[in-house]
Amino acid sequence: MTQQLDIRSIMDRLPHRYPMLLVDRVIDLVPQKKITAIKNISVSDPYMQGVHGLPPALIVEAMAQAAALFSFADEGDQQRPGKGKAVYYFLGIDDASFIKPVVAGDQLRIEVAALRLSRALCKYRGQAFVKDELVAQASILCAIRDAAEPAGA
Repeated sequence: MTQQLDIRSIMDRLPHRYPMLLVDRVIDLVPQKKITAIKNISVSDPYMQGVHGLPPALIVEAMAQAAALFSFADEGDQQRPGKGKAVYYFLGIDDASFIKPVVAGDQLRIEVAALRLSRALCKYRGQAFVKDELVAQASILCAIRDAAEPAGA
């Protein structure tokens, strides 16, 4: 079963807010498999001022935010059965490549697929497209912890 999320549902699930909320809409979410999200790039976004394209680090951050939404897809408001609120930690990236610049007026389509999922660690493959052209890709490693659990535990 696929799901879609509007901006209000996204904001209910992620702590990020403008200008660092980098997912505007989820157009397809298949729990345990993949997510497809959209980010509209505007010239009025503060991170676009004085630059010729969306900084690559923000493309990876958009992938990580989409992955977080994907990770909590079965958990509604980030509640884990038998535990409190979950916290999502971005641990690192591998094999990142940035093929073409993303500029104001582009619509970034972010596709994230699960490579390995567990209750504590998750690995994803993220790809970003403008129209149907691949502009960036990376493998993303994340950890999920109970909010009350110390980060080093």
